Formats: sequence, C-alpha cells, structure tokens
Amino acid sequence: MRRLKNFTSGLAFRIISGSVLFLLIFSWIVSIVGYIRFTDTLTREYTDSAFRTAETAVAVINADKIDEYLQNKGDSEDYRLSAKRLDILCQKQNVTLIYVIAVDKSDYGRFVSVFNAVNADSGYTAWEVGYERDTTNEEYQQVYKDIYENGLERGTVVRTSSLNGKEPHITSLVPVKGADGEVKAILCVQRPMSELKNGRRSYILWVAVATAIVSAFVAVSTGYYLKREFIIPVEKVIDEAQRFAQENSKENDLDLGSISSIREIKKLGASIEKMEQDTLEYIDNLTRITMEKERIGTELELATKIQADMLPNIFPAFPSRSEFDIFASMTPAKEVGGDFYDFFLIDEDHLALVIADVSGKGVPAALFMMMSKILVNNYTMMGGSPSEILERVNKAICKNNENDMFVTVWLGILTISTGKIVAANAGHEYPILKKANGEFELIKDKHGFVIGSMEGVRYKDYEMTLDKGGTLFVYTDGAPEATNGNMEMFGTDRILQALNKQPEADAEQVIANTKKAVDLFVGEAPQFDDLTMLAIKLI
Repeated sequence: MRRLKNFTSGLAFRIISGSVLFLLIFSWIVSIVGYIRFTDTLTREYTDSAFRTAETAVAVINADKIDEYLQNKGDSEDYRLSAKRLDILCQKQNVTLIYVIAVDKSDYGRFVSVFNAVNADSGYTAWEVGYERDTTNEEYQQVYKDIYENGLERGTVVRTSSLNGKEPHITSLVPVKGADGEVKAILCVQRPMSELKNGRRSYILWVAVATAIVSAFVAVSTGYYLKREFIIPVEKVIDEAQRFAQENSKENDLDLGSISSIREIKKLGASIEKMEQDTLEYIDNLTRITMEKERIGTELELATKIQADMLPNIFPAFPSRSEFDIFASMTPAKEVGGDFYDFFLIDEDHLALVIADVSGKGVPAALFMMMSKILVNNYTMMGGSPSEILERVNKAICKNNENDMFVTVWLGILTISTGKIVAANAGHEYPILKKANGEFELIKDKHGFVIGSMEGVRYKDYEMTLDKGGTLFVYTDGAPEATNGNMEMFGTDRILQALNKQPEADAEQVIANTKKAVDLFVGEAPQFDDLTMLAIKLI
C-alpha cells in the first residue's frame, strides 16, 4: 500500500496522469464539438432532403379540391391518383410518412387528414380521409399558425422525446396553396433519424478507441523520458532539500549545478544552493519579523473590537420603544474602517440619526472616525439644530487637523411622535426615503461642505417626513461605489432596485437585502471601501 502511495504521488505519475487527463479532456471536447457538428450537419441534411420530398409531393396535390376530397371521403379518381403518387414517393424516398392535413384555424389545436401515405416498413397505420385528431404539441401549433397566417414556406419540427415507442424523427411542413395563393392545407414529410443515431454512436466509439491508443503510447514514452531526463536528477535535488531541512546547514562537497545536462535542471540545482544560503540568512531574521507581525496583528484585532464596541451593535436597540424599528451595520474594507453610524435618544421624543465617512482607510481613518463620532454625539446632546451641530463639530475638528483629514456626515433628528425629520448634509450621500405604501426614492438634498477641511462653513437644515410604515435608509459611498471585476460601480439605481424588491421589509431585512445585492454584484472582486448602512422604519 505504501509503495502504491509513493508511486502515485511521484512526479512521473503526476505528469503522465496529467498528460493522459489532458488527452481525455481534449478528446471529450473534440467528441462534444464533433457530436454537435455531426448532429447539426446531418439534421440539416435530413431537413433539406425532407423539404425536397415535400416540394415534390406538393406538385401532385390539387389544392383547390381539398374541401371536395374531404366531403366525398376521397371517393374520386383524381383523389386516388394523387394518393397513389404520394404513396410511390413515400416508398421511393424512404420517408416514414407523407400526409396532408387541413388544420382548424380557430386555435390550430385540431386537424383533419386529407392524404396519408405510410412507408411499408415504418410500423405506422395510415389515417383514413377525414380522420380528426388533436395537434401533437404547441410547437406544431405554432408552425401551423406561421404557415397559415405569417407566410412561412418551410417549417421544421424535430422530435426526440415523448415518442410513445416510435423512433426520433424530423417533420418538414410546407403549405399547400390554391390557385388564388391561399393556403388550403399543410403537407408534412416525416423522416426517421435512425441514421443519425447510428452515425453518432460510431463516431463516439472511434474517438474512444483512438484516445485509448494514444493515451497508452503517451504514458509509456513519457514515463521513459521523464525517468531518464528528470526524475533521477530531481530526486538528488529533493534529497539535498530534505537534508537541509533537517540540518539547516550547507553541504560543502555538493555541486547541484552540475547534476544534469538539461539547462532547466542545472538552474534548479544552482537555485537550491542559492536558496540554502539565503534561507540561512533569512532564518536569522524570521523570528524577529514574526514577533513584530504578531504584535501588529494583535493590536489590529484589539482596534477592530474597540471600533465595533464604539458603534451601537445590540439589536433591538430600544426594546421598550415600539414606535420604530432601527438597524445598522458596518463592514470595513480593512481590519478597521473610517465609516461610522450612530443613533441615540436625545429625549423621549427625539432620536438622533448619524452616518459618516472619513477620508482614507485603516488605523488613521479609524482614529479620526472615533474622534468625529464623539464630537457629533456630544454636540447633539447639547442641543441645537443639525446644521448648528455640524458647524460646531467642524469648528472643533479644524482646530486640530494637521493631517488635513475630513469626514462627510449626514445628521438627522427624528421627532418620533410626528415622523418629522430635520436634517443637514455635510458632503454625504443622498438619503433614501420610502413613504407608507410607496417605493424607496432618492432625496436629493442640498450638500454642505465636508467637515474638517475649512473653518467657518455654514450648513443648512431641511425637513422631510417619515410616515408610519415608511422607512429611511442612509449609507456611505461604499454601497454606490462598490465595484465588480469589470470596474462597473453598483450605483444608486441598483440600491433602489434592491430596496424596492421588498419595500415593506423591516429595518434589518432592508440592510440584508442591500448587502446581498452588493455582494452578488461585486462577486470575487476585492472590497475597496467600507460599507456602512442604517435603516429606520416608523411603526
């Protein structure tokens, strides 16, 4: 068992099996392509042949006497002559059926048999003149309609399933027109597809045999060449690598650069020797670098936890308040982010709502974010309108902002009893509001300047109303600017589409739906910016 395992894990086995697998995949692809092309070509030939037969058969039908044939049940010399000619054509062309039908044009769901020639070897029984039956399926109905109403000159139906024991076949359909050019009936030629099945089976068998022969030859020849030119030299390199891994010392008498005449193997040997020297130097620094990395990782984990704890993260946030439902989330692009959200009761009837986005990412943005959050919270609790609060925050940040960082902020104060929201926007994204029994719509408010970039900036308040049953959704630019592998942005239109798929959802589901839509759009592309969202629904 061990010997078998060693053999199957060896380089020669892997390369040989890989080559054979490649051949199998290649033959599989060739088989599929050939199968499809073979099927298409033969099907097209079957169809053309059936149409040629149909066009010949139409010439022996007197279309203007179709109604007469049906009335006298084919009891006329003219009918019998046409039927005989169709029967001779059916036998000579080796088709299964040649039949002429008059279709009920009200819904094309039934038809009446006019002529029915049956090949003697087909196993079918000919229909009598005037025999009525339902149309086989909707595909036939559509072809009938196209012939009668849309001027279709050549119709085709290929049946490979639901055949009730019959062979797969192709039916070609052409109009039978009277002297006035009107379609009086439809002539159908049915041809079996047994030749197609037999030909495909032979093709697949030929490909399988050829693949087996070529695979065996490749396996034997590749194995011999690999052992002589690669395996033995590579084993020497492996032995030296294992020795070095155990001893961490250089072998002075070994010259791996001359173990083979093949250029690539010689380079491999020389590279192993160089690697041993570099590794010995690297090991001296590895412990110090690893310890430093672990320390930074521990600090980042702690920073992530601290930042998460700074944001309201226990839901429901206000278990005793049934007038509203609120939920928020923040997904940083790095270990720590620059976005933040906040919500808190100013008094029993006023709820502050905050969402913000700090310039930059990582630890600097996170520190600036925490400072900005504390300032917004403190100044809001001190009282004043949203514009006055943002002006005071801007003044405080500008005093100590040597790194010229800034933050966009949307601040709203909700009067819970009335649904009235007074808000101010410092360069942040537009909020999205859903009226009761309505859809989410973008509120294009007037933006003020970002906070932290210029002293003395003035902000303006504006008002909107959150109806009972309505929802307010605010977010950072991580949502509309989320980018997929084709460098397309998600955009506010897709945000609205995601929200309006379930407009009556609760606050948590609103955010979950949007996050899911963003993730599906982005796919495997990396997250470039923090994604932060807050939703509140008035109940």
